[in-house]
Amino acid sequence: MDSKMEKFKTAVETLKIEAQSIEYQLKHLDSNFDKAVSLIKNCKGHVVIVGLGKSGLIGRKISATMSSLGIPSTFLHLTEGLHGDVGMIIKDDIVIMLSYSGGTEGIKEILSVLKKIKVKIIVMTGKVLANVWQDSECIVNCSIEKEACPYNLAPTSSTTAMLAMGDALAITVSKLKGFKKENLAILHPLGSIGKKLTIRVSDIMRKGKQNPVVKQAATVEEALFVMTSTGIGATSIIDGDGKIVGFFTDGDLRRYLQIDKNVLDKSITSVMTRNPKVVCCEKMIAEVALILKKYNIDNIPVVDRNMKLLGILDQGDLLAGGFLD
Repeated sequence: MDSKMEKFKTAVETLKIEAQSIEYQLKHLDSNFDKAVSLIKNCKGHVVIVGLGKSGLIGRKISATMSSLGIPSTFLHLTEGLHGDVGMIIKDDIVIMLSYSGGTEGIKEILSVLKKIKVKIIVMTGKVLANVWQDSECIVNCSIEKEACPYNLAPTSSTTAMLAMGDALAITVSKLKGFKKENLAILHPLGSIGKKLTIRVSDIMRKGKQNPVVKQAATVEEALFVMTSTGIGATSIIDGDGKIVGFFTDGDLRRYLQIDKNVLDKSITSVMTRNPKVVCCEKMIAEVALILKKYNIDNIPVVDRNMKLLGILDQGDLLAGGFLD
C-alpha cells in the first residue's frame, strides 16, 4: 500500500473511533447527567470549570461555550487554583471537575479546599468509581471503549467524548433557561455570528441599478441584457404594480437553449419560474443563509410584505461578507 493510501486509512480509522466514542456517550445520559443539568440551571453564581493538561484544554472550550450560551462560566487551571486562584470560587458557584482518569495530580488537594468552601461539585470523568469523587454531587460518565491513539494511551477519543458531553450539558441548560438567538446576538457583537444575527436582508441586498429586473412584456433577450449588465446571473420579473411574478436565471437559459435555439425571441413570461422563492427584506441574514444552502440557490429576490420587489440577494455578497460558511 502506498504512503498516501496508508495516511488516509489511518485518518479514516481515527475519525471512526472518535465518532464511535461520541455515540457511546448516549449510554451515559442518565440520572447523573440530569442532576448536573439541574445544578447548572439553578446556579446563582458562576460555573467554574477545573482541569489540568488535556482535560484543562477541553475545560476552557466547555467554559467558553457555556458563556456564549448565556451560562456565566469561567475556567480555573487546577495547579493555579492550588496556588491561590481557588479564591475566585464562592459558595454560590458550581464547580465542574474534569479528569478522565481521576488520578490527576492535585485533585485530592483542590477537592479538599472546595469541600471547605461548601461549593457543589459536578465531576466529568471516565472513572466513575474512583474514590476521589466520593464527595461530589454527581458524576457524569464520559468513559469510552478505546482511544484513537494506536497504543490506546494518548488522550484522543476521551477528550473528544468529554468535549461532546460538555456541549450537551451547555446546550441542554441553555434551552431550559430560554436562551434565544437574540441573546446570542448580544453576546457576539463581532464576527460572523454577530453579523448573521444583527444584519437584515435590507442591509446588504442589491437595489436600484444593481437589481436586475424586467417587466412582463420583456423578451428573453432583453432579460439577458439586464442580467449581463448587472453582473448577476438572474433577473426578477414584475407586473405593472412592481410585484414579482417570476424569476429567470442563466441556468434556465442554458437549459432552454438546448431545446430551442430561438428562445431569445420568446417572451420572458413563457420561460420564467412562476411563484419563485423570495425573502422578506426584514429577515435576518442567518435565516436567509440557511435558505440558500437548503435549496442550493445563488440568488433570491427580496420583497416587502405585499410582494413588491425591492432588490435581490446574491450568494457571492454573503460569502464576501462572511455570512456563509
